[in-house]
Amino acid sequence: MTDWDPDAWTRALKADIREHGGRASSGPLAGQRLLVLTTTGAKSGEPREAIVNFHEDGDKLVIAASKGGSDQNPSWYYNLVAHPDATVEIGTESFPVHATVTAGAERDRLWDDHVRQLPQFGEYPGKTSRVIPMIELEKAAR
Repeated sequence: MTDWDPDAWTRALKADIREHGGRASSGPLAGQRLLVLTTTGAKSGEPREAIVNFHEDGDKLVIAASKGGSDQNPSWYYNLVAHPDATVEIGTESFPVHATVTAGAERDRLWDDHVRQLPQFGEYPGKTSRVIPMIELEKAAR
């Protein structure tokens, strides 16, 4: 039995979604639209990449800091709070974005839309006591 290498898995998934226009072609995420989010590390200041599910809300992209229902936010969430300007790659398109963490009724509306479009997210609140943050990504000028 070989050890699972999460870095190798992530590299392969990035290559797969880049090759297939922003959708995974195989594995547990097959058929899902995914984006590559490049943030600036909150502590390191270095570029950090994460693969994230998303949905569209008008001209904005919406992502959930779910971390699979973990009790902790994903590291990319803290990166966006510290440095809200980031880059998104979907398929062959790459563009700058500005992130806004939503709150209250707007956060709830975006969560409901996210679960409606990506039903697997519906089970995550039952795994954690935290409120899962919803982040809007708005295209920014280059």
